Amino acid sequence: MLKSFLPNEHVKSIFDIQPEVLKKKGIKGIITDLDNTLVAWDVKDATEEVIQWFELMKNHDIKITIISNNKQDRVKIFSEPLGTPFVFSARKPLGRAFKTAAKEMGLKKEEVVVIGDQVLTDVLGGNYAGFYTILVVPIVETDGKITRINRKFERRILNYMRRKGKISWEE
Repeated sequence: MLKSFLPNEHVKSIFDIQPEVLKKKGIKGIITDLDNTLVAWDVKDATEEVIQWFELMKNHDIKITIISNNKQDRVKIFSEPLGTPFVFSARKPLGRAFKTAAKEMGLKKEEVVVIGDQVLTDVLGGNYAGFYTILVVPIVETDGKITRINRKFERRILNYMRRKGKISWEE
């Protein structure tokens, strides 16, 4: 049960994820969370660095789809200038949005990685749906109300796993 909360990898940010490494693992697509994964939850548009990272992935023929539990307006305003498909009101950690995103990219589960900053939504949902998962450190320490509640549970789970020797990274 607790294995469902463990990501396959943990990195500081999306910028630590390189297309050459993904391709060696057979990855052809990325399903990524938006808020606190790509930009701070209260930032409307992609930063120049995020735009360059999307371009880098595109230049290596790696498709990207953004999935978010947020409302359509929030996700659309961010995604459309990037020319990136998106799923809003995804209801993560339920697996439907993850599977839909992979299907729309025309990829198999083993060809897709899920990237996100939350164990209880991104990692758990990606793992349950059968994808390779990468947990990133949240961009900012502030969160919306529901996410703050999730983070309390997340810390307890991660601290327990750390004590049991299941994870070695620092928060």
